[in-house]
Amino acid sequence: MTDGLVSIIMPSWNTDKYIAKSIQCVINQTYENWELIIVDDCSTDNTDNVVAGFLSDSRIKYIHNEKNSGAAISRNRALREADGEWIAFLDSDDLWTPDKLEKQVKFMKDNDYVLSYTEYEKIDEGDNPLNIYVSGPDCVNKKKMYRYDYIGQLTMMYSTKYFGLIQIKDIKKNNDYAIRLQLYKKPDVKAYLLKENLAKYRIRKQSISHDKIKKKLRSHYDLFHMCDEKTSIVALWYAGWNMWFGVWKKIVYEKNKKSI
Repeated sequence: MTDGLVSIIMPSWNTDKYIAKSIQCVINQTYENWELIIVDDCSTDNTDNVVAGFLSDSRIKYIHNEKNSGAAISRNRALREADGEWIAFLDSDDLWTPDKLEKQVKFMKDNDYVLSYTEYEKIDEGDNPLNIYVSGPDCVNKKKMYRYDYIGQLTMMYSTKYFGLIQIKDIKKNNDYAIRLQLYKKPDVKAYLLKENLAKYRIRKQSISHDKIKKKLRSHYDLFHMCDEKTSIVALWYAGWNMWFGVWKKIVYEKNKKSI
C-alpha cells in the first residue's frame, strides 16, 4: 500500500463511445497521486484502440479478462491490483469534476473518515444534463445501508488501511451494492456525505441497472441471499425494504436542479 495514493477501479465493456472522456476526467484531476486500473471484460468494439491512446501515462494500467466475466469479477481483479491507501470507483461511462479526488481525500483526512461519498448529477448518453441532482443522508450507518444503497458507486471512496482487500461473489446485478455490504461487515462502519456535486452519472438506454419492478425485486433478493448469505425470509424482507426506500430516496434525495 502506498500512502496518499488513490486507486481508481474502472471495469469496461463495449464503452468505446464514452471511455475516453472517463479516462480524461481522471487525468484532469487536480489531485495527481492516483492510479487508474481498467479491467476490460472482452469488449468487442473499439475500446482497446481508444484506451491505447492513453497508455503513455504510467499511472494507467490496462488489464484484459481471459473471458467475459461480468462487472463483479472485473472489479475484484482490479481491486487485487490496487496499491493505494484509498479506493475510488469510476465506471467507463461516468465522469468526475476535476477537483473530485482532491476534495474527497481532504474531507476524509481532515475528519478521520474511512468511508465517504458525494453528491452527483445525472446526464444522458450525449452528455446533456437531465437536471436531476442526487444527494443522500449526512451519515449512512449499517441500518440505513441495508434499507437502501444511498451511495453512488462513482462517488464512493474508502480506506484500505481500515478495510483491507474487498472481494465479492460473482453476481451480475447489484455488484456495486455488494461491495458496500462487504464494507459494512466491519464494526460500526459509517459513510459520510461530502455535500458537493462532484460527479456525473450517465443514464444509458441499454444499462443493466434499468429493470422492471419484478426483476429488481429478484436481483435484490439474490444480493442479500446469495451474496450476503441471508436466509430466504430475511433476504426477501430486505429486498422489500429496498423497493420501499428506493421510492423514499427519489422523493427526499433526488431534486430537480432548476428548483435548487
